[in-house]
Amino acid sequence: MNIDISSGFIRQKQLLPMLGFSAPTLWRKVKEGSFPKPVKLSTNITAWNKADILLWIEEKKNG
Repeated sequence: MNIDISSGFIRQKQLLPMLGFSAPTLWRKVKEGSFPKPVKLSTNITAWNKADILLWIEEKKNG
């Protein structure tokens, strides 16, 4: 069985170590449009689509 690790969602706590910048920088980048927007999964849960994050990281690596 193959599991696609790019599917699903990732929360801010797990996302920040992957990115190497702070929460305020993350939200500034979201606001200015240079980072994917999160989705609201419920009243208290905001997360990012993993596929969007992996694509963003790949684009940054390839310049």
